[in-house]
Amino acid sequence: QVQLVESGGGLVQAGGSLRLSCAASGSDFRANTMAWYRQVPGKQRELVADITRSGSTNYADSVKGRFTISIDNAKNTVYLQMNSLKPEDTAVYYCNAHLEYYHRLGSYDYWGQGTQVTVSS
Repeated sequence: QVQLVESGGGLVQAGGSLRLSCAASGSDFRANTMAWYRQVPGKQRELVADITRSGSTNYADSVKGRFTISIDNAKNTVYLQMNSLKPEDTAVYYCNAHLEYYHRLGSYDYWGQGTQVTVSS
């Protein structure tokens, strides 16, 4: 069973930076796409950025030019570097992994437990 463990959230002033990390632990799998989502109370979870194993990236318009997603395939770890943070970036950030097992058919989605990011004005 794969587990996603997130770290790096916290409180930062507007204009500051944070770096989130998410490591997928387990065995006999390969993460094909990893992503970061965020959610605020009363709103739907939204995609922040995703990255494929080959390094292709996709960003929400609201974070383009400020956030950078990267992946370490050997460690099954995805990072989100967040710069020029704004109060509207405040949310719980969730890691997502879309993966396949070497010895099992099909693809599977896993979610992390979430990490709080709070940006003060």
